Amino acid sequence: MSRLYEYQGKKLLREAGIRVPEGEVVSTPEEARDVVERLGRPVVLKIQVWVTGRAGLGGIEFADSPKEAEEKARKLLGKKIKNYEVEKILVEEKLAIRSEYFAGLIIDDAQKSPLMIFSSVGGTGIEEIAQEHPEKVAHVPVDILKGLRDYEARNLVRRTGISGKLLLKISDVLTKLYKVARQYDARSAEINPMVLTEDGDVYAADCHIAIDDYAVFRHPELGIEIAREFDRPPSDLEKIAYHVEKKDHRGTFYFLQMTDEIPKEDRYIGFNGAGGGGSMMSMDAILNSGFHLANYCDTSGNPSASKVYRAAKIILSQPNIKGYFASGSGVASQEQYHSARGLVKAFYEEKLEIPGVIRLGGNYEEKAIEILAAYLKDIPAEVEGYGRDDSPEFCARRMKELIDKNGSIPHEIRPICDSDVSVDAYVFEIFTGKIAIDHSKCVLCTSKGCVDACAPGILKLLNDKPVLAVTEEDAKKGKCTECLACEIFCQFHEQNAIDIHLPIPGLKEYRNRLIKGRSDLKTIEEEKV
Repeated sequence: MSRLYEYQGKKLLREAGIRVPEGEVVSTPEEARDVVERLGRPVVLKIQVWVTGRAGLGGIEFADSPKEAEEKARKLLGKKIKNYEVEKILVEEKLAIRSEYFAGLIIDDAQKSPLMIFSSVGGTGIEEIAQEHPEKVAHVPVDILKGLRDYEARNLVRRTGISGKLLLKISDVLTKLYKVARQYDARSAEINPMVLTEDGDVYAADCHIAIDDYAVFRHPELGIEIAREFDRPPSDLEKIAYHVEKKDHRGTFYFLQMTDEIPKEDRYIGFNGAGGGGSMMSMDAILNSGFHLANYCDTSGNPSASKVYRAAKIILSQPNIKGYFASGSGVASQEQYHSARGLVKAFYEEKLEIPGVIRLGGNYEEKAIEILAAYLKDIPAEVEGYGRDDSPEFCARRMKELIDKNGSIPHEIRPICDSDVSVDAYVFEIFTGKIAIDHSKCVLCTSKGCVDACAPGILKLLNDKPVLAVTEEDAKKGKCTECLACEIFCQFHEQNAIDIHLPIPGLKEYRNRLIKGRSDLKTIEEEKV
């Protein structure tokens, strides 16, 4: 689920007609002072982070004047809260609260329907409220076609002991909350606390809304950067990785960084799994061997070779990892030679120097292992391929042995260089990149094996040179499956005339920043000496 910040959720509630405290989100102390000057009354300042219990973490402050608000904002901004550095705070009017309530909509997987929950007692979480005050909590399933009807909302509130005008006000909020959740495809939408003020008005004092990952594309207006559930803002590398998955739904590519920075002396591994259960077993094996995970990555569901290639390039954009470990399901129903070719292209481009252990259990695993052995024997690193009969524990032991043999040399990231394509090359676009064939080299080719290697049959010979056998439009739409077989055959068996360019937007700039940062740090250390 993709979570919204409080200020984003309150904007949606306000637009739906639900009362929210007056205020604004700010990112500087001066802006906080200006908001209080405009409001002209006491305020509450709340850090905007995806954590609960902000008050107990020192993330909520009160101020009675513009000057005090500025001072409190300066104290909050930049504060470290769990995995967050606070960048924004919400400054809004302080309410005179008489009573607190809870309202929330979740998806009940058992009943396969939305479930509206209401409690006439507020608190930190509905689970605790239900345990301590079960008679004060009620819920009702919602018909997805009819929505939450007015009488259903009234009956729901009435069951918690509320009546009269207050019942009507609260039930109105519930029906509007449901409409917000339905409109924005929320997996959950919570107002906690919903409050009754001394003036008799009902407000959403706080809210938490999470959007279904698979519906994020329908709501660009929400500005969600990554359709993933994080407990912190996504890193730059995670953003780069997500945009690979966002534009290519052939198989799965999930990437999560486990640490901000990897010290050279620590034993961190770049991890590439395939399938949830198998990946968990493989991670346990690595951890039990005394290593740490630099990242979690999943490439499963029969991903294209191009997607596995991009995954490897992103994993290898983490400096100081000591090895590359790929292992997932032992019986994956995917053609493992696609993954093998993707890894070959990535490792060869990177001139990989850290060891790799690649367990590719599943369909055509023998062919996949052969590809790794044949085409990675000349790179600096030792890379070993294994199949379903080799346990994750055995592969983890091999990872440890190879790293020890390699002297635990840390991985150094390299700049990404643009391909040097001949101006006379035959070029056509494919689904996520382009292919360039240097026909001047093809005249020396004796086998024309690139055409035979192209299983989808998008290449043919014309005047003894490989050209498209399909239209350029069809190649771009996906007739070319980006299996990388033609490039690998030509590179290792013939004239190295084929270049498949698979761009990863933002990765070149990301690496350049890291390289420059490390260079600047080295200069500073040298000056100190």
